[in-house]
Amino acid sequence: MRRNKITIIGAGNVGATAAHWAASRGLGDILLLDVVEGVPQGKALDLLQSGPVDGFSNRITGSNDFADLAGSDVVIITAGLARKPGMSRDDLLAKNVAIVKSCAEQVAKHAPDCVLIVVTNPIDAMVYTAFKVTGFPRERVIGMAGVLDSARYRTFLAEALGVAPRDVNALVMGIHGDNMLPLIRLANVAGVPVTDLLSAEELAAIVHRTQHGGAEIVNHLKTGSAFYTPGLAAVEMAEAVLTDSKRVLPCAAYVEGEFGFSGCFLGVPVVLGDKGVERIIQFKLTDEEQKAMAESETAVRKQMAATGL
Repeated sequence: MRRNKITIIGAGNVGATAAHWAASRGLGDILLLDVVEGVPQGKALDLLQSGPVDGFSNRITGSNDFADLAGSDVVIITAGLARKPGMSRDDLLAKNVAIVKSCAEQVAKHAPDCVLIVVTNPIDAMVYTAFKVTGFPRERVIGMAGVLDSARYRTFLAEALGVAPRDVNALVMGIHGDNMLPLIRLANVAGVPVTDLLSAEELAAIVHRTQHGGAEIVNHLKTGSAFYTPGLAAVEMAEAVLTDSKRVLPCAAYVEGEFGFSGCFLGVPVVLGDKGVERIIQFKLTDEEQKAMAESETAVRKQMAATGL
């Protein structure tokens, strides 16, 4: 029986961590791909040797040859520069667009049937770059953002309420940046609205912390950005695709009229299956939420223009 193949392009912190999560979940054979000789091979071998301890039996290899992409069911692009203190995600755009463009060209050449998940920042511009370069249908090109942002949102709500994070349901939509939209009215704890449990001031503070959650980590680390949760968030999406589980996850998806927007990638709730995005789940937004989404769209289109594609 053929096993699934997951290729992760970029063997830095995010890529190596994603490989770790994918191996631990037993999702299939894993290829860690990077242009730096020795790095993907060394990290793959190290990870492979944890199999007897963790109990997984995945085949894990490292490579510098993009031809090894062949046969990939899911490809996750993490390659790119990370943020440093004082940098915005937009500051990375010019350099990372060239990196993602190069990776996307190789994916289209060697793994034309895969589902592509983009993690590189600024995500909304980078997933647009990959979409344009590969020529893949919109269903098979997705940006990782909403799973990460929603995880941060849920964590902060759980901390404020003193409850298990897994019992907090919350959704973040829009751009992966300062204009993201953590929805307050839909957030709940086991069905109980958080608006019944926290004050407006407390919720506003949590929303603000969510919107700047990445920068908070960057300011602590000084020399890099978050990698544990971004890596896991990408694997959560990959698992939904590989298992055809119809998970409903917030992702950066290409909209064609949904929520009143078209022709760009925005963070929206989607159903993920073996072909990628099966559908975008739409619901009525309040006037305030619609305005916030429009601000996200404006910011995304500015990034798209800056890619030159």
